[in-house]
Amino acid sequence: MIAFNTLAELFSLAEEKELPLSEIVIAREMHDSQQPREAVWQAMTANWQVMCAAIERGIVNEEKSLSGLTGGDAKKLYAFGGKGYLGEQALLAAAYAVGISEVNAVMGRIVACPTAGSCGIVPAALYAAQQQKEYDAEQIIAALFTAAGIGMVIDQNASIAGAEGGCQAECGTAAGMAAGALVELAGGTPQQVGDAVALAIKNLLGLVCDPVAGLVEVPCVKRNGFATMVALTAADMSLAGVQSVIPVDEVIAAMAQIGHMLPHALRETSEAGLAVTPTAERLTRKIYPDA
Repeated sequence: MIAFNTLAELFSLAEEKELPLSEIVIAREMHDSQQPREAVWQAMTANWQVMCAAIERGIVNEEKSLSGLTGGDAKKLYAFGGKGYLGEQALLAAAYAVGISEVNAVMGRIVACPTAGSCGIVPAALYAAQQQKEYDAEQIIAALFTAAGIGMVIDQNASIAGAEGGCQAECGTAAGMAAGALVELAGGTPQQVGDAVALAIKNLLGLVCDPVAGLVEVPCVKRNGFATMVALTAADMSLAGVQSVIPVDEVIAAMAQIGHMLPHALRETSEAGLAVTPTAERLTRKIYPDA
């Protein structure tokens, strides 16, 4: 059995066995699921197909969510393209992330990665990387396993739930997963993967979960776009040789501590923050007139 509870253990296994991180994660999934490699690989391939379909739908979607709070913004970003400050590739990545989240808001099919509220970040980052660098399908599927392994460790040692750890647990985890996957995809070392994960999470520590009207729409949808930019920046920093002063497993531990310290009102309850602004309260009454 291949077991790991920290990213240091995952990295050590990969180095000891001279295998990519993705292969260690695949071996663990084969053990946990009692499925052969082909079945595990096909399941992840199916996930990627759903992710791609959600991106393709999202960037043309004009449908508003039932609440009317979101819908059509990904199409605007996609059309804006290279006219902005970020440059075309980065802005397209943000469009993909927002698009997937908007598909979720209109009850479309998405992959919770690691949650529905953060579903756009990992697929958007990998889709953008594939377009820019022309990675083949097998490389992308392998990167998804790397992302999954990172998410597993965070779930074991902190949280991926907004109700437990705030939005840092959802968008922060997803940004770390995406950043680490991008680095391995580019041929980075396990140490560089760890640095990318740490850099991404560190810059989203303390992010609260304060959804307007209790819906995974405002500010969640647009946060997916911003967190994708964090993931891309963290990956590039790490690949350039920038290291995280705080080791990644210590960053995850800090994330858990901060999540526990967040007040109940800022953990998905809509009792504070953006959720209780005058505009948010007006919108909530409009959405739930009988409440």
